[in-house]
Amino acid sequence: MTRQTQTNPQRRKWLRAAGGMAGVAGLSAAGLWWIRRSGDSPASPSAARPKYAIGETLEHQAPAAAAAPTSYREIEWDTLLPKGWDPLAPLKGLDLAQMEDGDPRAQAALEQAKRYWQEAPIEPSLDGSPVRLPGFVVSLGGEGEAIREFLLVPYFGACIHVPPPPANQVVHVKAKAPLQGIRTMDTVWIEGVLRVERAETAMGDSGYAMREARVEPYLEPRGERR
Repeated sequence: MTRQTQTNPQRRKWLRAAGGMAGVAGLSAAGLWWIRRSGDSPASPSAARPKYAIGETLEHQAPAAAAAPTSYREIEWDTLLPKGWDPLAPLKGLDLAQMEDGDPRAQAALEQAKRYWQEAPIEPSLDGSPVRLPGFVVSLGGEGEAIREFLLVPYFGACIHVPPPPANQVVHVKAKAPLQGIRTMDTVWIEGVLRVERAETAMGDSGYAMREARVEPYLEPRGERR
């Protein structure tokens, strides 16, 4: 797997739409629930090590010939999306460029999109599947502590700098053992049995879960980071 230098086109649309609505609706000034800020303390992951741009994802590559065999199927994030589901359906016909700051229509659309993403449908055929998936950590414990529970999200900044992804793009993970040295927005692999199981957390809603997960750091190939 290598680093992808641009966001998935679909996710670029999500980020642009969510960010545009948040700005027009004035949420940053109001300090409301959907945009969570970092950088306010020395422990902030973005202040400590800004390795990725907001919206960047990780891209799959062909496994090395010498890779050890595994019973876990490596999947991509798009595998978690039910066929035909449109994450931008609540925004159809909404022209943010024509709206003034604080426009109530943007506020209403943002709240509608939030509910729509929270209730995003999952792919039931994945329930019970042994899978392996890479992504970014959103800790559900204290930063600087050994964490055991977190959300796995597909792109950098999700739930922190930009709104949470749809619930069908979030996995609620409970690790087999406490994780030392792992912080929010670090990249990891998770490996285990995927469950279709919804959860609500302070950092966002999830549509999938993995219990007793094996977690290991995702390491970029040498020379990939410029």
